[in-house]
Amino acid sequence: MTTEKSTYDIAIIGGGLAGLALSIQLAKAGHSVVVFEKEKYPFHKVCGEYISLESWNFLEEHGIPLSDWNLPIIKHLFVSAPNGKYLEHDLPLGGFGISRYKLDAALAEIAKSLGVHVMEEVKVNQVNFENKKFIIHTSTSAIYETSIACGTFGKRSNLDIKWKRNFIRQKNNKLNNYIGVKYHIKTDFPDDMIALHNFHHGYCGISRIEEGKYCLCYLTTAKNLQSADNSISVMERNILRRNPYLQKIFSTAEFLYEQPITISQISFAKKNQVQDHVLLIGDAAGMITPLCGNGMSIALHGSKIAFECIRDFLQHKIQRHEMEQDYIDKWNKEFSKRISIGRFIQKFFGSEFLSNLLIRSVKPFPRFVSWLIRKTHGEPF
Repeated sequence: MTTEKSTYDIAIIGGGLAGLALSIQLAKAGHSVVVFEKEKYPFHKVCGEYISLESWNFLEEHGIPLSDWNLPIIKHLFVSAPNGKYLEHDLPLGGFGISRYKLDAALAEIAKSLGVHVMEEVKVNQVNFENKKFIIHTSTSAIYETSIACGTFGKRSNLDIKWKRNFIRQKNNKLNNYIGVKYHIKTDFPDDMIALHNFHHGYCGISRIEEGKYCLCYLTTAKNLQSADNSISVMERNILRRNPYLQKIFSTAEFLYEQPITISQISFAKKNQVQDHVLLIGDAAGMITPLCGNGMSIALHGSKIAFECIRDFLQHKIQRHEMEQDYIDKWNKEFSKRISIGRFIQKFFGSEFLSNLLIRSVKPFPRFVSWLIRKTHGEPF
């Protein structure tokens, strides 16, 4: 049997925010691009679905009509401890709510309209770098040859395992064995607020998205689930609902999914930004803890940084090794401190005792709370 072979300037493995945003920028610059996405649009994925306003202009510039979508603008933060104590604070920059179901599908349509070859329901099985080219093998048996390859496949993929990346090889620890669970719900909650409700070994966020719906998404340890006989409903009943705010949400809200969307083996360990000459972007390059509410903006901003480096390489202004090092340096300059601070804050939010203590301690110091929020966010780009 013969296999199809296609040639492009750039292959992007993963059709989430980082991958689609990068493909749009590259297509506008006149490059041929193929995007591989293992799912079919539109689809749900585990995500807090809150985007910092630092990304608003970037998305509108690339064709997303945010101003026309009547999206909730979120300006206030509410944080509760497991014991019910809480603090409220204005968000210095703020954000907006939108589902990944809506946003990713819209970005995919824009990419297609610009000539990007978006390959849905196609999984990349292998990437080889040979003679200054990438040879990409897919689940369809087709083979692709490209000058540049980018990994935008999210938190964990089969390629991470094949590459034996450091975070994959680490033993289970406090940074790398989390699970995420997401629902869409209807409930009575302020449109302009995002809440983070702490519980034993985890925290749950809630904020409004489009069409009067709310995203309810929580992160917890695999150990919490195991202690509940691997039953999400038992864990929610026995652990999450001990926080009075979560008890109210789970007992009164209308849940719009029959079953939640879940993901396991989430790692916040440090990651490399280039692997075997593949540029890694978004969660594949490094994850900020969800409580910071900045992961989607990091993915989008990371795509802009990668685009600028790739553009210079394809225009023969720099060599491949210079492109790779330039991307690593710029990525770390922009994001590494945010991610480190996020890991530090999560140590408090993951502990019942420490989250109770933190909220009681920082509540009288609003300037310190503002400083913490700013340190996990960037400026408009």
